[in-house]
Amino acid sequence: MSSDLKSRFLDVYNTLKSDLINDPAFEFDNDSRQWVEKMLDYNVPGGKLNRGLSVVDSYQLLKGGELTDDEVFLSSALGWCVEWLQAYFLVLDDIMDESHTRRGQPCWFRLPKVGMIAANDGIILRNHVPRILKKHFRGKPYYVDLVDLFNEVEFQTASGQMIDLITTLVGEKDLSKYSLSIHRRIVQYKTAYYSFYLPVACALLMFGEDLENHVEVKNLLVEMGTYFQVQDDYLDCFGAPEVIGKIGTDIEDFKCSWLVVKALELADEEQKKVLHENYGKKDSASVAKVKELYHTLNLQGVFEEYEATSYKKLITSIEGHPSKEVQAVLKSFLGKIYKRQK
Repeated sequence: MSSDLKSRFLDVYNTLKSDLINDPAFEFDNDSRQWVEKMLDYNVPGGKLNRGLSVVDSYQLLKGGELTDDEVFLSSALGWCVEWLQAYFLVLDDIMDESHTRRGQPCWFRLPKVGMIAANDGIILRNHVPRILKKHFRGKPYYVDLVDLFNEVEFQTASGQMIDLITTLVGEKDLSKYSLSIHRRIVQYKTAYYSFYLPVACALLMFGEDLENHVEVKNLLVEMGTYFQVQDDYLDCFGAPEVIGKIGTDIEDFKCSWLVVKALELADEEQKKVLHENYGKKDSASVAKVKELYHTLNLQGVFEEYEATSYKKLITSIEGHPSKEVQAVLKSFLGKIYKRQK
């Protein structure tokens, strides 16, 4: 991704923001216009923008040549729709998880002037996506498929969040519910569809492809998303906070993390007891005991082995794909996440 495409991508954000704060369907006054603008600037463009940029990236690899200005704009607009969807999930997620920081700054709802208004802001962020699609894609032959795609992926993500929340129920801290298969289901629905499949599906639709012909690609991307989340779980515990931009709290939050699932698999009865007694406790002594057990069980080594095996499997699957362009898209994705530090 050239720095030129990235700066053009950021320009599109300003265009879309201006469209939205002047949307004719609502009569804005200065206060509401300023609120939405501040809310957008705080929550939408702040991350790594990987998901959004990968729409542009994927479209370019599918096309196999220079993009016209119109193609840059439209693929960027779809990329921003993915980022908007993500912002909506994160704003509401942070409220549900009672998180404190996100992307190295306080969560939106933690700002004194915001509080629970953030719940409505989340709804507004979600509603911005169809507004953007309507304004810029209404006349396109793939418009209905785009709207369908965003609706379906949103449903899958919200349902993934639901199984995460009901499995992590604080009232009944029951580690025995946690297994690799439940971890996999949560990850697949909560993260993989919107982070990995959605950006590529957007590029495929824009390129004139029928998504029903790309079920294999969807499965591969969902695999990649699973691998990405396992990395995320690993980094939550072993990553440097100043590098990953957040302080990991999976242990305190009783999260169904790959690490705890693996630990339960590898632990003897005595070690399981340590986990059951300390996992999901807020005090630092309990967290330290869990981390110590992770070290004893050599989870860093187990993770490195998982990482190598997954990578090999993914590369082999990718190279079996008939289209060289699609292979390029998938390899570009894998290259971005393999052995990442944040």
